[in-house]
Amino acid sequence: MSRILRRVLAALCAVPLLMTASPGAARAADQATVYYKAPAAWSTINIHYAPNGGSWTAVPGVAMTAAGCAGWYRKDIDLGTATGLQVVFNNGSGTWDNNSGRNYSLGTGVITVNAGVVTANASNPCGVTPTPTPTTPGPSPTTAPTTPPTTPATRGEMLGGDPRKDSIYFVLTARFYDGDSANNRGGSQHVKSGNAAGNDPMFRGDFKGLVDKIDYIKALGFSAIWITPVVLNRSDYDYHGYHGWDFYEVDPRLESGGASYQNLIDAAHAKGLKIYQDVVFNHTSRWGAKNLFTPTVYGVRDSQWSWYYSEKVAGKQYNPLEENAAGQTYNGDLWNGTAPAGNTCPNYGQPTGGRSPEGYALYNCQWPSPTAKMFSSNLFHQCWIGNWEGEDARSCWLHEDLADLNTENTAVQDYLIGAYQKYIDMGVDGFRIDTAVHIPRVTWNRRFLPALQQHLTAKYGAAKAKDFYIFGEVAAFVNDKWNRGSVNHSAQFFTWKERNTYSADDTAAALEQFNYENNLGTGNQPTSTNAFLSGNSYHAPDHSQFSGMNIIDMRMHMNFGDAPNAFHNGKDSDDSVNDATYNVVYVDSHDYGPNKSSVRYSGGTDAWAENMTLMWTFRGIPTLYYGSEIEFKAGQRIDCGPSCPLETTGRAYYGNHLAGTVTAGDYGVVGSASGTVATTLSQPLVKHLQKLNQIRRAVPALQMGQYSTDGVSGNMAYKRRYTSGSVDSFALVTVSGGATFTGIPNGTYVDAVTGDTRTVTGGSLTVSLNDKGNLRAYVLSQPGNPAPGKVGATTTYLK
Repeated sequence: MSRILRRVLAALCAVPLLMTASPGAARAADQATVYYKAPAAWSTINIHYAPNGGSWTAVPGVAMTAAGCAGWYRKDIDLGTATGLQVVFNNGSGTWDNNSGRNYSLGTGVITVNAGVVTANASNPCGVTPTPTPTTPGPSPTTAPTTPPTTPATRGEMLGGDPRKDSIYFVLTARFYDGDSANNRGGSQHVKSGNAAGNDPMFRGDFKGLVDKIDYIKALGFSAIWITPVVLNRSDYDYHGYHGWDFYEVDPRLESGGASYQNLIDAAHAKGLKIYQDVVFNHTSRWGAKNLFTPTVYGVRDSQWSWYYSEKVAGKQYNPLEENAAGQTYNGDLWNGTAPAGNTCPNYGQPTGGRSPEGYALYNCQWPSPTAKMFSSNLFHQCWIGNWEGEDARSCWLHEDLADLNTENTAVQDYLIGAYQKYIDMGVDGFRIDTAVHIPRVTWNRRFLPALQQHLTAKYGAAKAKDFYIFGEVAAFVNDKWNRGSVNHSAQFFTWKERNTYSADDTAAALEQFNYENNLGTGNQPTSTNAFLSGNSYHAPDHSQFSGMNIIDMRMHMNFGDAPNAFHNGKDSDDSVNDATYNVVYVDSHDYGPNKSSVRYSGGTDAWAENMTLMWTFRGIPTLYYGSEIEFKAGQRIDCGPSCPLETTGRAYYGNHLAGTVTAGDYGVVGSASGTVATTLSQPLVKHLQKLNQIRRAVPALQMGQYSTDGVSGNMAYKRRYTSGSVDSFALVTVSGGATFTGIPNGTYVDAVTGDTRTVTGGSLTVSLNDKGNLRAYVLSQPGNPAPGKVGATTTYLK
């Protein structure tokens, strides 16, 4: 059996179909009548809008009609259940009036917009009583712009500040907390996966759940939340967010009334927490990307396949909220019984000779595939990856659900840049970049990273723009410093600018860069002292060769079978990273545990405490995968797709542990808690985590400091310092065991764990400790920079 046929057979039972359930009753809709005084040079006037909590119309919006007097145009808009809308105007030729990048925020009733001035409860500017016209519903599914949408700015600003001050809590939004059951969806695999038996739909958690439990995350001590991708997904099992379909729209299975994505960003910011959005540049869903390219697949609604193909409905498009009783969604927009114009798939619609698991005849071009010429060769790559450390890792598909974008193509670049600029404008605080290694560094450095930085600079100014935190997943699942000797596929490689000039053509440049750096090899890569102290002194880091992309610390991640192993391996890589103090450090995630383990970390509570103690005091930004604070699903397989219930995996629903109420008094401080969440917050590992967050927040050296092990004895021991302006923070740290620090400044040192005070007169301090997970962090008390003393209450591990 061919590889393509095996993929077809494996996937045929998992394709979305048409919803047949009728919609529920809705209340009477609100309406806005918008009058706009257009610039004299405009002959065409479009209004582009989004009801509050809803989606934007397709670019360029909908046409306005002449209002009956010179220069004025009008549109009646049905708002559904919304009580207002965001609006911008354009002339259909690329010229916009977007209220200087802020959008116009309008309510209901009659509104006029004239030279930037909005008047609510207005009269008809033409002096006649308006005759109602048919209302225009929110985004029309029949509108398909021929160029990528360029939705103008919505509201929102990032919090700003050095990202190293934060610790990050990582959640799969759909699996965290269910704030609104109305948007829950099980999908076509609900029964097959076993989720139905446990009443556990794949899309269960949502933005409202996150808003409801922001105080839980803050009470743990975190100041940033990394959430999985928010864009509209399309596949049979897409709760995780990595099967993007419409990159310009937020998935409605995550939103609800009063809890849009914008509402989540605003709510987090109001509590002092940042939002880091997971973004994908490398691939789309197997169905391509809306408004970029969608493959047309063969489908005939005969007696065998009528269950599989939705009957076509003019103007209807995929909507994940519309499921039928089998959890299937409309797919009539994807298939055609005859070859479409411009078809490149060979033998379109001809029988393959194979049969589906049900015994039905299979046909050529019945399923998306890179090698069947079903995708545009300009916009998508056309092969499967053969060598994960070879050049084809950037130019071939990872998986059948991940159609690999040709990111060297200008149209693809514009589509993605435009999409993610929208979320910058919403005020997100940073991007975690998925599968970054599968796009050439030269493409990141020449196209994507500069475009994002330019947009940030235009919005915030050059200084604050640098606070936007970008960290990439460069998945090097090996334990050595360089990924099987391939510099192009090693995490630290992506933190550097290019050091050679390549062809103007991006495809040619990708090959040239791969060969150039591959030939130079590991021994001729740039090095840095940005993470290291000079003796006991902090020095200004040199970021002149920084690419703009920080990284997830794959070396430490892969070696976190135990903390000492992670520590020594991490140190070994730090001279090849542009600035390792910006590395994201975690033990496990939604993909893997240490050493590419397929299960959630199960080393035991003592080991978890030790891992956390190291992460929260060593260089880098500590990150915790949701539930690890109570060893949630320890030892369970992290992911099994739809072949087992999600409840039995590391992606299980966490909400049962969060039932009840909680308020945060401060970072790492519970103001009040009741119900199950109070029990969750009482766990020893939670108390440990809270105190670590409090200590780290109190000592700048533990957040942003460079480090050194020179003159330090001890297995996991180091000194750290951060100096900036009037701030001078110096700390001596040892984890789990004793240590001696020599050649250090004389003075008074106070331990942040116990409050113990030591006076150093001979440049040496010895610490006795033999307690797994425990910590000593002696902070030098200086004029203007006093040591904080004992921070937080004594805990099981920090004592």
